Amino acid sequence: MSAAQRRMRFGRQSLRRPRGVTVVNVASDECDVLVIGAGVSGLTTAVCLAEAGLRAVIRAEQPPERTTSVAAGALWSPHLVEQGYRVQVWGRQTFAEFERLAEDAATGVRMASGVQAAKITAELPDWAGSVPGLRACRGGELPADYLAGWRLTVPLVEMPVYLGYLARRFATAGGKVELAGVGSLAEAAAGARAVANCAGIGARHLVPDPLVTPVRGQAVIVRNPGITEFFVDIGEDTREGSSDLLYFFPHPAIVVLGGTQEHGSWELSPDPHTAQRIVDRCAAVAPRLRNAEVIAHRVGLRPVRPRIRLEAERLPSGTLVGHNYGHGGAGITMSWGCARDLTRMMANELS
Repeated sequence: MSAAQRRMRFGRQSLRRPRGVTVVNVASDECDVLVIGAGVSGLTTAVCLAEAGLRAVIRAEQPPERTTSVAAGALWSPHLVEQGYRVQVWGRQTFAEFERLAEDAATGVRMASGVQAAKITAELPDWAGSVPGLRACRGGELPADYLAGWRLTVPLVEMPVYLGYLARRFATAGGKVELAGVGSLAEAAAGARAVANCAGIGARHLVPDPLVTPVRGQAVIVRNPGITEFFVDIGEDTREGSSDLLYFFPHPAIVVLGGTQEHGSWELSPDPHTAQRIVDRCAAVAPRLRNAEVIAHRVGLRPVRPRIRLEAERLPSGTLVGHNYGHGGAGITMSWGCARDLTRMMANELS
């Protein structure tokens, strides 16, 4: 492969803007809530606010298709996120919403079956009770060299399609999107009744919140050679110092192969050597992936924080700010539960 071919193949992915995204210049005082961020948390929060009757505008430096969310593997699974009761509640609420959305293929959401497995002894995760029908794997259901695992059916989201669906739903509810940078919360609050901070990794500098740290993820997108079930190696990310993950998530036309878990890395360009390792690991479990055509590479920065920040506060100016960030690798998994909680908080304050 020539240097020019490598640059073309491994350059940042260029995706068309999802249909339904109307980009406008909007004065912040023309809305009830200015939402910062156009990833899955920002879009979902904006949809909830708009459908609750509040005039919402999204302000983001990048459109949805260029956010971290588009790089997500997007299998419902609490990953790189705190454990505890509130996360389980948000996860169950989101699971239920995705079950409803899966009835419409145009959303990009479907209920998918597959296996999570480990080459070592593994215990059921604390969220297992939220997944109906989850059971231990029987003989013959595990790949070679795997000792434990379970079968489950959970929501799987094709992110470019889903982000387009959310954008259209937001527009239908009267929402608008403004592509512009935000220097500070005080700047965003100037003239706005309220601000919803869904900045993801950007919250580290915007708030600023040093508790938010990046965990880089890289994925390879290939044409689907006939894979119908997902697979996740749940042991890969339990090794101390590990930066490699092993998963593949099939969609009708493509399969998302992953991945990496690189703590502290801000690098957004895909690495060809990492991409080859990803393909090799996945092909060891599903040999049909070995020669699948590579059509894209995706990189995203998971916004990891010891605890999700979901709360409302007042700036010194008196402007209400609702925070919804720090979801780690569980942005999709927490999306509807967190967005609806924040919407209730902000609607109560603004009424």
